[in-house]
Amino acid sequence: MAQSVGIKDVARAAGVSVGTVSNVINRPDTVASETRARVQSAIDRLGYVRSESARQLRAGRSRIMGLLVLDMGNPFFVDLARGAERAARDAGLGVMVCNSAQNAGEEAEYLALFAEQRVRGVLLTPADATGRNIAAFRRHGIPFVLVDRVAEGTTECSVSVDDVAGGALAVRHLVDAGHRSIAYVSGPPGLNQVRDRRTGALNALAEAGLGPQCLRELPTERLDVAAGRDAGARLLGLADRPTAVFCANDLLALGVLQAMYAAGVVVPDDLAIVGYDDIEFAAAAAVPLTSVRQPAVTMGALAAELLLEETEAPNGTHEHRRVVLQPELVVRRSSLAAR
Repeated sequence: MAQSVGIKDVARAAGVSVGTVSNVINRPDTVASETRARVQSAIDRLGYVRSESARQLRAGRSRIMGLLVLDMGNPFFVDLARGAERAARDAGLGVMVCNSAQNAGEEAEYLALFAEQRVRGVLLTPADATGRNIAAFRRHGIPFVLVDRVAEGTTECSVSVDDVAGGALAVRHLVDAGHRSIAYVSGPPGLNQVRDRRTGALNALAEAGLGPQCLRELPTERLDVAAGRDAGARLLGLADRPTAVFCANDLLALGVLQAMYAAGVVVPDDLAIVGYDDIEFAAAAAVPLTSVRQPAVTMGALAAELLLEETEAPNGTHEHRRVVLQPELVVRRSSLAAR
């Protein structure tokens, strides 16, 4: 295996001190042109590449931002990462993207990795409902911003969407279409987003003078298409099947749609479906999916900008902020049948 070339090798080949090589790399205007040319020739000849990680550790200032999301298989988080990456790149930083897979243990491992790498800061969509992982990470003194989650009980910055309002938009739409028995395919109950969307759904029912018994909850262990298909199968087995279903995200909704198609249930005539996130696949589904749109790219960019503000501010001068964006209902064919 070839040995890596270090700064001492360059200094030896150019006949100069290590300090002179460092100056050529970092402050070339302070070195005489002839010496600078000799050092650069040695760098080119030996193939020396500066160790950026070592330089950052010496300076105590990384050029990497961590991003830890619940599920990179969900296009919503891909869009969120895209927004964060754009903002980071504009600031001359890179983004290390990690996926907790909705698992608190994996989340803890990645947060420990971020601490070991001394990243500039972290954008985090928490998987651990207890808050223990956040508490442990806070001890490292690395700034972080919560994304797609309100910073309840913490002082950190956060960027989120009003999921209570989003749940209300979805169910109000279904109630206005005449539905009085609605299923909520909810995902893991420990996630704040799942609970908030359920609260919004119940609020919309109450506004219409309907009780909570009008909302039948079907929890799932995950927020993916397979879990949606399983929920769809359970829905088909109900003796008093609801006439509409609201899903906590679009992947669940697409899974429910697949289950209905396989069983010969016509959407929206036999069952109306509303999703959440408005991912790209929602509009391209066999029956275009009504969905509550979250501005994922904007969320990622705003979160990265808040993190950059905090890391650039002098000690003690940064003011933490909670940014709450508003969702939007995008109506498509999956919920348009008249009742």
